[in-house]
Amino acid sequence: MAKIFKVQNLRIGLSSLTALISVLMSSALLAQPDEDKLGAWYTYAWSQRMTNSNFGWQGDVQHRNWNMGGDLEQLLTRAGLTYTSSNSGIRYTLGAANIITGAYGPSNENSEENRIYQEALISQKIGERLYFSHRLRLEQRWVENQDERNRFRYFLGLNIPLNQADLSEGAWYLSFYDEIFVNLERNIGSNRQVDYFDRNRLYAAMGYSITSSLRFQFGYMRQTTDNWSKGQLQFNFFQSF
Repeated sequence: MAKIFKVQNLRIGLSSLTALISVLMSSALLAQPDEDKLGAWYTYAWSQRMTNSNFGWQGDVQHRNWNMGGDLEQLLTRAGLTYTSSNSGIRYTLGAANIITGAYGPSNENSEENRIYQEALISQKIGERLYFSHRLRLEQRWVENQDERNRFRYFLGLNIPLNQADLSEGAWYLSFYDEIFVNLERNIGSNRQVDYFDRNRLYAAMGYSITSSLRFQFGYMRQTTDNWSKGQLQFNFFQSF
């Protein structure tokens, strides 16, 4: 009986230790960032439409930093198969992504996330120079040490060319967007919860069309989560083939 009691105590102790380590690791990964320290995101995004086809590809690589460089916030790689409707011009995408998230500060701890996503991109022109885009995205997320969960995102973007009527070669333009993220479940496993509001991103930039298929943007984004709000500079290249 005493031996059984010792084995049970050992199992309980090991379980408690494992839970404690998991909590400590999660705390390290969720360390509160310095909201006054400016971060920087570097992005390359591309798209390609197949010849004589409504299908195509798109993807992006993003290196996000808590500071201007060196303190990794996230490394994101994403790609998807697209279909553009001939009647409406709406572009639908089915894709996948991998995200490595680093802890804020000197810690080298990180976590991994894999996603599958579905989206619809609706382009709209109002007047001579207002180019709007609406993007609706649904994500299925597998975050390390969390249950599978879903998130909805809505993006509203606006590009305004300044020196000509369109965004073709030589155009200088202003770019704005706002994107809201909503968690569709609160429970993420192990008696942990998140808010339905996940985050919001508000962005403003100056852009230049190097060619008709290659554009550069430099701007500022304010990202607000349910725990913190922080500014990031953005350096973005967009290329179409």
